[in-house]
Amino acid sequence: MQSEPLVTFNGVIKKFGAFVAVQKLDLEIHKGEFLAIMGSSGCGKTTTLRMLAGLDAPTEGEIRLSGKPINDLPTWQRDTPMVWQSLALFPFLNVIENVEFALKMRGVGAKERRTRAENWLERMQISEFATRNIAQLSGGQRQRVALARSLVVEPEILLLDEPLSALDAHLKVRMQSVLQGLQRELGITFVYVTHSQSEAFSMADRVVIMSKGIVEQVGTAQEIYRAPKTRFVAEFLGSSNIFSGKSDGNGMLATPVGKFRLPQDGTSPQKGRSTTMVVLDTRSHLSVEEPGSEFDFVHAKIIGEEFTGATATIYLEAEDGSELRVQKDHDTLAALPIDVGQPLYVSWRPNETHLVSDA
Repeated sequence: MQSEPLVTFNGVIKKFGAFVAVQKLDLEIHKGEFLAIMGSSGCGKTTTLRMLAGLDAPTEGEIRLSGKPINDLPTWQRDTPMVWQSLALFPFLNVIENVEFALKMRGVGAKERRTRAENWLERMQISEFATRNIAQLSGGQRQRVALARSLVVEPEILLLDEPLSALDAHLKVRMQSVLQGLQRELGITFVYVTHSQSEAFSMADRVVIMSKGIVEQVGTAQEIYRAPKTRFVAEFLGSSNIFSGKSDGNGMLATPVGKFRLPQDGTSPQKGRSTTMVVLDTRSHLSVEEPGSEFDFVHAKIIGEEFTGATATIYLEAEDGSELRVQKDHDTLAALPIDVGQPLYVSWRPNETHLVSDA
């Protein structure tokens, strides 16, 4: 059962002069969920977060927090603290003074704010650094101070703007675990902006994918990965082979690299209609011999290989120059001649494909 909305964007538009950064955003963020907003630079994700924080005002539309309009509410009255990409810690204060700062601004007495700050330093496992200068901390330690400073005020919602982008890879993984554990333990709504698919998909309950100020898709990581709704989402995720062409009206798609069967889901496009079909790289197969009749296939040659832990992704080029990719475990690939220039068949079962919008 889905919880009630904590935040509602209703027809929100944000313009900077003639440039439209966010285009008619309708979005609900639910109490206690971890929501990630993902997209490339300039897609509108940070602008959306800034409007929620009160740092930018919507040009049109309404934002509601706990059912109340907040368009005209100043930042300091919203109780929507933000963890910045730069962390924005005060270099002239030590660790515990940084954590106490927001409480001090709220008029909390010295004894209580010290107790609450110490509690959060302990929860973030950085008590031993309480009197250290910020400059003496590692990137991961500073990240924990920034989180403690935001959470010490016990907000209903926490905004995070690419907070892990400056960390090394191993620290990112560790901090992802910390963030996810905190969110589940506290039940606070997290709104997390990132350009990283791995961060969004590993932590968030739901993911919002934006492009050019428009929401392309909202869903769980599995929903979006398995069934991207638009060509943009499929291309952005980079985990699908994409085939575009014309429908013949009889369940077949004519493309520059072959004629393929469309998914039999009762939505076959009309004859002559431009149509795009995708199949996941994990559902695509490789073989030296031409596959049987239960498969559709493309003849291609290997152009590269990328190892990703327990699996590897093989990149191939079709006759028209388009790129294909197949992800398999190493045992499967060991039985194949994986060399640059090697011709192979890339195949898939028609029932493992689905159509996407070109919009």
